[in-house]
Amino acid sequence: MSVAASAAQLLPNRAWARSAPRYPAIHVLVDQTIATEAAPGVVVAVGKCSGPTRYVSGGTLAFGSSHAVDENSLWRVYSMTKPITGMAAMLLIAEGKLKLDQPIADFLPAYSSIRVLTDPAKSLDARPATGPITIRHLLTHTAGLGTLTSPGPLADAYRRAGLAPSRVSRAEQDGASAPSASSLEMFADRLATLPLLSDPGAKWSYSVGLDLLGRVLEVASGMPFDRLLEQRFFVPLKMRSSFFQVPRDQAVRLATNYRLKNGVLEQVDGGTDSVFLDPPAYPAGGAGLVSSAHDYDRFLAMLANHGTLDGITVMPPSAVKLGMSNLLPPGASMASYYWPASGDGFGAGGSVGLSGPGKGDYGWLGVAGSKAFVNADSGLRASGFINVMDNYTFAPDLVSAVHRDIG
Repeated sequence: MSVAASAAQLLPNRAWARSAPRYPAIHVLVDQTIATEAAPGVVVAVGKCSGPTRYVSGGTLAFGSSHAVDENSLWRVYSMTKPITGMAAMLLIAEGKLKLDQPIADFLPAYSSIRVLTDPAKSLDARPATGPITIRHLLTHTAGLGTLTSPGPLADAYRRAGLAPSRVSRAEQDGASAPSASSLEMFADRLATLPLLSDPGAKWSYSVGLDLLGRVLEVASGMPFDRLLEQRFFVPLKMRSSFFQVPRDQAVRLATNYRLKNGVLEQVDGGTDSVFLDPPAYPAGGAGLVSSAHDYDRFLAMLANHGTLDGITVMPPSAVKLGMSNLLPPGASMASYYWPASGDGFGAGGSVGLSGPGKGDYGWLGVAGSKAFVNADSGLRASGFINVMDNYTFAPDLVSAVHRDIG
């Protein structure tokens, strides 16, 4: 059976998997994920340097569906959007349109007078910040910004301000209790009115920094953020299945999204009636994209080949190298409720392995379970896709399986 089966191919409604025999650990991961009904469908893509992409896939777009998943199936990649946004910043840095340690207030004057919480766990009382937020800080989650899951009262302040960049379903706009900002400009302006969790550069704290970076990139480039990604990445890399809004005629390829509740997977967003078929309030550079295994592998392959793919140079090698390096500010504390892994640094929107089997791995994961990484030294690239909210076991299992099979 061909690995590259059509998304429209109909298969019996049962757990199944197919893979190249050369990848036994990946085969087991896919097989077990389907057999245990941890997800209805899985696609894994692996490759090395300029070599061909191999796909390992199993299951269907939804429980009860007969539509098999394959490399062209569409997935909500959520925070796997962040490395794409980060690398867009690397492009503009290489072109001299912004600098790594440039204050974002140069582009967004509202950030000229930022304040920091005096006791993040208890109140919104704040003092002046000791320094400015820079591009580096946004890239590495060290700006002091938070999220809707941050500890203390700041998360509620984000909700009241409608600062919810992620979309889950029409009924669940990721916890916002006020109308969402209707543009990146409005998002940035509202965010500027709220205090920081910590001084810029002082601490790693998972955040909406890459969403705010999208607005900075709009101002620096002079074009809308979604158009910037389309012109600089999606068109030259032939990423024809990467969207902030899925076209309705492509909905048949979109996987259903689930969440584990009381030990049972419940549907939270269907494929043919997904909230991602609606126009987003704004293109969220932190968690807004839907993509396919084919498309995301094209992005990783470009990075693995130092910015060039199919003879087309998309990024200068120096920009790729910088983005995949550890960009954390010196002395930044890693004591966080959400630090990715021991021994990791952080680059342009993704973690960077500094030691062990994952040394040199650059990439990130999404809240619906998917994971992608590329190794700066070996050229190894891998991505795996499921759509199950808050599944944080598939990602480390994928990394482990890939390194066992390929090294």
